Amino acid sequence: MDLRQRVEAVLDKVRAGLKTEGGDIELIDVKETAVYVKLKGACGSCPMSSLTMKGLVEQSIKKEIPEVTSVQAV
Repeated sequence: MDLRQRVEAVLDKVRAGLKTEGGDIELIDVKETAVYVKLKGACGSCPMSSLTMKGLVEQSIKKEIPEVTSVQAV
């Protein structure tokens, strides 16, 4: 399984929680060890979206895929 597929697998787990709040997440790109994602739906315009990115999305990805060095919202 390549890095992109592994990131998608983690995002599938994260996505379940986001959907309960009316949101979603899309994988935009993976470049070397950087992951670029976009929060969508209610999560895209939520004032807490930066906390969601750091506290949920980035931590989940880095925990399961240690070689990922950054997760960026686009």
